[in-house]
Amino acid sequence: MSTFKRAPQHGAAPKPSILSTLRATSMIETKTVLPAEILVAIIDYLPVPDQLRFARTSKRMCEMVYDDTRWIARLKSMGCWNELEARRRFEEAMKRKREAAARSNANGGPNPNAARQASTTIFDAALEEERRKIQESQALQAQELRVDGFETLSLKPSQSKSPYEDPAALLEVLKNVRSIRGHARQEYGKVYGALAPFYFDLARAKTHTEPIVFKVFRDPERQAQMLSNLQTFSKSDWAQGFLQRETKLINMMTIFESAVLREFEQGYEFWDVDGRMRRYAHILHTLNGGTAAMDLFIQKHPMLNDRGILGNPMDCINQASQDNITLEPSRAFFELLVKKVNEQSDVIGRIFPQSATVFWAFVDKVREEIVMEYVTPLLDECHERHMPSYLKAVSGLFEQCMQFVRSLVPPKGSERNLEDNAKDIALRVFEPHLDLYLQEELDSFTKYAEREVSNWEQKLSEQEATVESFYMGNFNRQADKNDFLSSFKKVVMMPVTVLPFGTSKPASTSASNRDSTLRPSRTDTPVPSRPQTPGLGDPERTGSPLPSQAPNDELKAKAALMANRLEGIRGLFSIELALNLVHAAKESLGRAAKFVTLGGQAGEEAREQCEAMFVVLVKVLGQTHVKNGFTKAVDHLSRYNPREISDHSQTGVAPLVMFIELVNVGDIISQMIDVFYEQQLAAPKIADRNDFLDPAGLAKKKFEQMLDENVAAGLNKGIDVLMDEVEYLCATTQLPTDFNPSPSSQEVGISKDTDIGPTTTAKRVTELVASHTKMLTGSTEKTMLDVFNSEVGLRLFTAVCKHIKRQRISTEGAVKLIADMTMYFEYIRTLKNPDLLAYFKALRELSQIYLIDARHAKEMATIIADGDRFGGIFRAEEVYEFAERRADWYQVKRDVERAMYGLECRIM
Repeated sequence: MSTFKRAPQHGAAPKPSILSTLRATSMIETKTVLPAEILVAIIDYLPVPDQLRFARTSKRMCEMVYDDTRWIARLKSMGCWNELEARRRFEEAMKRKREAAARSNANGGPNPNAARQASTTIFDAALEEERRKIQESQALQAQELRVDGFETLSLKPSQSKSPYEDPAALLEVLKNVRSIRGHARQEYGKVYGALAPFYFDLARAKTHTEPIVFKVFRDPERQAQMLSNLQTFSKSDWAQGFLQRETKLINMMTIFESAVLREFEQGYEFWDVDGRMRRYAHILHTLNGGTAAMDLFIQKHPMLNDRGILGNPMDCINQASQDNITLEPSRAFFELLVKKVNEQSDVIGRIFPQSATVFWAFVDKVREEIVMEYVTPLLDECHERHMPSYLKAVSGLFEQCMQFVRSLVPPKGSERNLEDNAKDIALRVFEPHLDLYLQEELDSFTKYAEREVSNWEQKLSEQEATVESFYMGNFNRQADKNDFLSSFKKVVMMPVTVLPFGTSKPASTSASNRDSTLRPSRTDTPVPSRPQTPGLGDPERTGSPLPSQAPNDELKAKAALMANRLEGIRGLFSIELALNLVHAAKESLGRAAKFVTLGGQAGEEAREQCEAMFVVLVKVLGQTHVKNGFTKAVDHLSRYNPREISDHSQTGVAPLVMFIELVNVGDIISQMIDVFYEQQLAAPKIADRNDFLDPAGLAKKKFEQMLDENVAAGLNKGIDVLMDEVEYLCATTQLPTDFNPSPSSQEVGISKDTDIGPTTTAKRVTELVASHTKMLTGSTEKTMLDVFNSEVGLRLFTAVCKHIKRQRISTEGAVKLIADMTMYFEYIRTLKNPDLLAYFKALRELSQIYLIDARHAKEMATIIADGDRFGGIFRAEEVYEFAERRADWYQVKRDVERAMYGLECRIM
């Protein structure tokens, strides 16, 4: 805004030009003294009448004062503005306007009556505002009533009475506030006009008898309602001195509350439930929520002072046997308590309007004064006396406490779920004991598991020491450390009759038979389908009882001791022990898992402890028990020597069979762990099987990895033992005449052997290997089984090749060799391993070079040099080495070499 002043004119001078006029004009620029932001802040702290007067100063000030957001803020401070309702009303108004415009366009455009019709059918906020203002102004002029600068104030558009003439309307003024955008000032004006006179009058009062609110409203119900409305209205008082006015209001409400509370207490003393207690509880609820009445009812309740009649916690210990506990008295305690609390639930519902809140506050007081006073001494005493009783008491009392809350019958209107309340109350009861309990539960199970495994190992060591002492007690302990063969040298020249477990043999017995009598026969001991574990209380194994008399020779004693150790492979770890540990873990985990249902931090701690128990189970059972058993089994296998066994007629190698049975036991234990994990951890969501960092999952995988590694190490050693047995059979059962029949038998007229099938050695080797590969089917995973079969096949291929190179093979004996190789090929075919089958296919092709007659040396050389014929398995040099095992090799050697190396070429 700017003003200017013209220069004075004297006389009738001619009219100056416009330029001279502009030069003579003095420009004065005016600006507002304060920025708009500061003005807005000042207006917020003005009293409402002063704001309306300030709005009359200019149009700009009027816009500031009438800004809708200013009055919405005041309504929000009182909790009377609903943004969702305001948005819904605005959207409905816009929808009606769009529909009316659409109908107007559908009628063919505007018409002379369109303006008038639009004014009646389309909601126009501006027009409605003007119309309502006119009506309110007329009504106020007729009443000649002006209230604090709100000239258009009225509780309702059609109101014809003063608020003092209709006090009931003042009590509902806050409930009738509507959330309409653009009308917040008018809605707040209704509230201000109804409550401000009482509010400022109460602030000016000197005593509690002066406020007009107690004169207009005579009954305490309405007085409480108006005081509550005034307290809500005070939240929108931002003008100077609002703290003093609010303090005066609070003091007046405190005086009123004390008077009402005295009346409630008198009714409480006479137990006037449906009379004074109910009336004044509702008055206090109207005033400020009724917290004072609720606290008085709970603090003076007679039930809290009669705890002794409910039960004595020490009865759970006194009525049980020594170092034990019975929870029958505690069950009776909680049953009686829930009966009494449910009786009070009905009383609370008759007295209090917010009965659910009062009921749960009363239950919380019962929890603090009665339940905790019962539980805490009992748990402390059990912890000092006997740890298993303490663990049982914590879990049992927690379950009874949860059942106590679930059995409550709360009044109607309870918003919270009963199960949520049960968890909350049980957590408050047991939270002081939870950390100690979970740690004691874990420590108790850990000690039990370690003690059981230690006892098992000790009993097993005692059994081994007993056996060793029985056999070796008569000999020098230093000699026991020497190798078995050093003792063998001392007695090898002794008569056969003194060797252990043998019978008298003629002097012409072969060397192999003499060697075979150095070890006891294993055929007398039946091989069960599942290993028998030694009893913890029996110092002797049921499978191999000690003889009545100890051997009187060191060699006999060592032989018997090795046989006993190999027999003991099957008892190196126990299914019974694993089952006992799993049951103990299930019991401990079942007790601790009850606290997982609490949720939150306590539930998470309980879940972690449950996982820790599983980790301890897997660690103790795997690293301490199973792993040590496999280590000992592999050590026993490494000491096995087939040449020290007297009977090889069985289809299986005894120690390897026992080890495979041990693998089956390990597989059973692994399945037990897996089932336990799925049922006790994964199913109840204690552990997440999809979380690769979960401690329980990692421990389980580590156990399975440890088992696979030990099984693989044992099977590797078992393959060595199996191949030793195969080589022993090939060396002892393969006759020289099998592949190289004696020509003298033909000269004397003895007929040739008409049997062209495989030899006995090939049959026994095939049966031996097949029996061991079939044992693992179903007890190990497919990957390990394929690796085992592949390794066995390759080692068998190597053993057969070595065996062929030790033979002399004639053309007549080649038929038997081809039959043997075909039998090996057919067996390998059953393993369904194409890569392995190629080796034995090449071996079968190789055996045909012995069938070629000596007269066809050139053709033999062609086959030897043909690398493609053997699929790349054998090189020409290797085939040449096999060809050297022909019985007539020195007759055909010159021709074969000439054909292979081109010595027949001549220069023409």
